Amino acid sequence: MQDGDPFPGKFITLEGGDGSGKSTQARMLGDYLTGQSIKNLLTREPGGAPGADEIRELILTGEPDRWDAVAETLLFYASRRNHLRLTVWPALKKGYWVLSDRFADSTMAYQGYGNQLGEDVVRKVHDFAVGDFEPDLTFIFDMPAEEGLRRTDDRLHNEDRFEKMDIAFHERLRDGFLDIAEKNKDRCVVIDATKPIDTIQAELRRVIRERLLA
Repeated sequence: MQDGDPFPGKFITLEGGDGSGKSTQARMLGDYLTGQSIKNLLTREPGGAPGADEIRELILTGEPDRWDAVAETLLFYASRRNHLRLTVWPALKKGYWVLSDRFADSTMAYQGYGNQLGEDVVRKVHDFAVGDFEPDLTFIFDMPAEEGLRRTDDRLHNEDRFEKMDIAFHERLRDGFLDIAEKNKDRCVVIDATKPIDTIQAELRRVIRERLLA
């Protein structure tokens, strides 16, 4: 933990490739927790805090070759450090359940696997910037890379730098997320993101009831 003591709140992360539906499910999950009288905070990465939002624009806009994998990783962790320090840790200390649309697993998948920087390099940066703090529960939204990219075609936004990466990148990304889930079975649950929205939400709520509300 950040200060060596468990937080009274819970930290839940939603991970997956582009177009997997994480943002929609995070909002629905927040509504569910509110209905259970659980104070919650919905946030996202990169961003979610002063400074971190400016870094978000740097990372997610422009052409694919704007940054190399090393620069991307450093930018993500600069943003993440502010997000944790100014948003996540204060909320957890107050007993809030924090729902984050992406966290450290995304950096490992995108830069470590997708951009082939390697797990060891990303892990060293993570250990320095974050320490041993990790989510209480992580949902990994899985779907074929082609389907995820097809879904992003309808978006009207300029944060499309990673969507412009070639299909091989997105296939490595998917494999990376699944490998992360396999290596962290105690906190990661793989979700079939091709299922209907309501079916997915029901599965998320079931897992939360069994793992965090039992």
